[in-house]
Amino acid sequence: MLKQFTTPVLTAILAMSTPLAMGLATAQAKPANEATASKNLNGLLTNVKSMTANFSQMTKGGKSANRSFSGTMAVQRPNNFRWHTTGNAEQLVVANGSTLWIYDKDLQQATRQSVSNQIGDTPALLLSGDPTKISASFKVTQPDASKNYYVLQPKSSNANFKSLSLSFNNGNPVMMVLNDNLGQTTSIKFSNVKRNTGIAKSQFTFTPPKGVDVIDQ
Repeated sequence: MLKQFTTPVLTAILAMSTPLAMGLATAQAKPANEATASKNLNGLLTNVKSMTANFSQMTKGGKSANRSFSGTMAVQRPNNFRWHTTGNAEQLVVANGSTLWIYDKDLQQATRQSVSNQIGDTPALLLSGDPTKISASFKVTQPDASKNYYVLQPKSSNANFKSLSLSFNNGNPVMMVLNDNLGQTTSIKFSNVKRNTGIAKSQFTFTPPKGVDVIDQ
């Protein structure tokens, strides 16, 4: 994938090994077993039928300089997703259930992919995909059974990241942290979260602007 959806979202988002620094796990914490952790995460994600939020994103480590981004996002099951990074490095990622578009305004380029090819290794799509399939793609742990904080590790050796952590507050996803294969850690914080409200269908459609190069993958 491209630019910050590859780094900030793939190598950044949709999170789960660094949150010890968040104080969500302690020496006295009792972890849930894997089956319970998967069930608990499934229940939380199932209750997020749709969601809109603002996000702030920071990527650190690796050979690149630290980078920060911000923007807006929206998800609606099944597999409808919108991630709009604003500012100098504007980028739009839109999935409509079958097709995923990545539009890079600076490069005047739009990449078209199949959602089914991305759902297993794209953290962002965790919030819009089928929660019942998570355990098939990830090993899920809950470091503290009393906290809604989860760590996911891809089962596929071809995944683009090592681990993803996801934290909830009052049923809302509030933070994702992703550790990628390049040694980078991306933290994404959600604010102004609105869950299970109506979202216009147009938010999940995309038509490449005139003159934009379209690449099929």
